[in-house]
Amino acid sequence: MHTQRVQHFWWGILFGIGVVVGGWPRGLYGQAAGVVVDAQGVLHKKVVPDLTGELLRQRQAAAKAALSADLARFSKRRHVSLTRLEQALIDRQGVLTDEMRYLAGLLRIQYVFFYPETKDIVIAGPAEGWMEDPVGRIVGISTRRPVCRLEDLVVALRLFGPGQKSADTVISCSIDPTPEGLAAMQRVLRQMGSQLPGPPNPAMANQIAAALQESLGPQDITITGVPPETHFAQVLVEADYRMKLIGIGLEEPPIQMASFVQMVNPSQVSRNALFRWFFVPDYQCVRVSEDGLAMKLEGDGVKLVGEDELVTAQGERHSVGATSRASQMFTSTFTKKYPELAERSPVFAELRNLIDMAVAAAFIQQQDYYSKAGWKMELFGDETKFAVQRYPAPRKVAPAVSAVIRGNRLMTPIGGGVRIEPQQAIAKRNLLPDEKGEVAKTRQEVQLRLPEGRWWWD
Repeated sequence: MHTQRVQHFWWGILFGIGVVVGGWPRGLYGQAAGVVVDAQGVLHKKVVPDLTGELLRQRQAAAKAALSADLARFSKRRHVSLTRLEQALIDRQGVLTDEMRYLAGLLRIQYVFFYPETKDIVIAGPAEGWMEDPVGRIVGISTRRPVCRLEDLVVALRLFGPGQKSADTVISCSIDPTPEGLAAMQRVLRQMGSQLPGPPNPAMANQIAAALQESLGPQDITITGVPPETHFAQVLVEADYRMKLIGIGLEEPPIQMASFVQMVNPSQVSRNALFRWFFVPDYQCVRVSEDGLAMKLEGDGVKLVGEDELVTAQGERHSVGATSRASQMFTSTFTKKYPELAERSPVFAELRNLIDMAVAAAFIQQQDYYSKAGWKMELFGDETKFAVQRYPAPRKVAPAVSAVIRGNRLMTPIGGGVRIEPQQAIAKRNLLPDEKGEVAKTRQEVQLRLPEGRWWWD
């Protein structure tokens, strides 16, 4: 009788397993958070205390003093000619300036324009001066939104380069427990279920979490479509695991929103359920002018979707073909609040920038701007001349387990990742018409009377 009572309480512990230990702060000040990948490819979190915000203010002041007034000021729409930028870099024998490295402070790509008369391929969007935040992320001085990086754009352009056939290109990232780890964890759970000395308490929950974490072992990071040794790939991984931490309650979101574990009713979930969440683009985001010379990216471009699986005793995973109500609520809430999350947590804005870059590059290729401009991308397209594969590739990350005493079922790891198929956004079925001619009009307003060597302008 005593054993039955103990086991009843045991299954009242709710588990979520993610990829990193620890809670992260709400708000802009207090701590800056990011990730680093060591030489062995293991992902670690990086947190820098800044309780008063003084460190951030010092960096803002230093950045403003170092930048020219025209670069530092906020611009609603700054233009960057990709063809002129590459030529300017060639003229400098490939030596980058920070102005080039951070695309003149571009915060987001909103437009792509082509000018046949001058052979310019232009991207445009809001911009401002930049600084390095305490964890090394490059962000706008006043907005603190991440700045677009040339190296990330080059990764996207190479996927959809001149003369290439890039049908059905997929960019993806996934962080998943191994089958061996899942099987080992199931064995530990069965063993613990018969040995628990009494009703669970916080200390016991921590011991259980530690035992499960040890049995699960390192999780695998898989990246496809882009070289894993790039900054592009590191952003995919960080956005993926930070989302999962929010879902299982190990990271406090920077805005008011409920986590998955707060929404779920454990009595309605199988104890061997595996919840998987994926970031995907909102593919109905491209508005194109009738003449095909201008494109605008609309909306926030990112959605979170879910898929549920079951884990066998052998660690095998099988799709159940549907998602739980709590999972649906969490993914829909995350998607709805994505703009707010991106404003407060820079990595989610960076993910959005990567999706924008990939879609913009696919559009440039689809419209054949390369041949129309005579642009062969001789520098940007060559890794030996312009290196972007210069980071340790993320391959492993330690698991984390959160134990919440509530309900009467056991839920196991959360997987998922990021999946981007840029060509879907420019497929005819998803394109938005420029019914009022506003996209074409915006392109026509641009004046391309630039001095020699100039590649950006407001």
